[in-house]
Amino acid sequence: MRDFIDLFCGAGGLSLGLEAAGLNCVAAVEMNRDACDTFALQHSKATVHNMPIQGLNFKQYRGVSLLAGGPPCQPFSAGGKGLASEDSRDMIPQFIRAVEEAQPAMFLMENVPGLASPSHKDYLEYSLDNFEELGYKVYVQVLNAAEYGVPQKRRRLIVVGVKNELPDFHFPAPTHGPNHCKPFITAGETLSKVGSIELINESKVVFAKRPDLRPSPYDGHLFNGGGRAIDLSAPSHTILASAGGNKTHFLDLQSEVPEYHKHLMNGGRPRVGCLNGGRRLSVQESAALQTFPDGMRFLGSRSSQYAQIGNAVPPELGKALGKSLLKTLMS
Repeated sequence: MRDFIDLFCGAGGLSLGLEAAGLNCVAAVEMNRDACDTFALQHSKATVHNMPIQGLNFKQYRGVSLLAGGPPCQPFSAGGKGLASEDSRDMIPQFIRAVEEAQPAMFLMENVPGLASPSHKDYLEYSLDNFEELGYKVYVQVLNAAEYGVPQKRRRLIVVGVKNELPDFHFPAPTHGPNHCKPFITAGETLSKVGSIELINESKVVFAKRPDLRPSPYDGHLFNGGGRAIDLSAPSHTILASAGGNKTHFLDLQSEVPEYHKHLMNGGRPRVGCLNGGRRLSVQESAALQTFPDGMRFLGSRSSQYAQIGNAVPPELGKALGKSLLKTLMS
């Protein structure tokens, strides 16, 4: 009872984590060709279905131990239109169909915390009711990846379903942070271990005309785009799937951001031009902050590689979840 299927598998962050915990990926489904190619490099024994999930009948996998995956999050993301079930990208009904057809012993569904927000809570409850009607006990929790050894502040909604006849599931206890046994793993600690950068991201870090000022120099938006300066003494901001250009977080190599933030807080005028020493994260550095294995290859264009990395579940978070899932499966 260790086999699993990864739906919407992307580059395979979740699968890598689940396999590190002791589970075995037998199949995966993903529409994006580049992501499929990346996934296949890491999982040569798995059957990879490069197709829309709507076209796959999951009865062929009936009785698999675990069905896992993260349906597209855009319908529920705070940065999107929030159309939920009215968004054509909403694939939660397809995830439910896959569970109904495959009848796994357990399932794991991952998404953004926005799915549990007041705007979408009714839709989440409706989806959970569907799972319960299929014979599953359902457990829901928002986890912060930084509390599980990921050098990144990344909050994700996790839904776990367990067949009624199986023991109860318990989410893994956090291990990192001020209130836990280990300190957070910092961005600086992680990035210091990244080898030579193959391709430097040349997207400029430009002072914003209208800065969004917050108490911390590493929050808000003092520069154009969604990318922020990284505080090397703490976990990174969430790595974005839209990275590659000015939405890529950056390193403040000359430590000018705190001084500029103080300048603005004291009423100074926004500066013009580029930040001296501002360098965007490379693909390799972004992957490291997501806890992908050192040296892992991502296929496709550079923008595709950034998207694959930003869309992924951090393998270290997947590993922590996998250990708890396996404990229930083997009880």
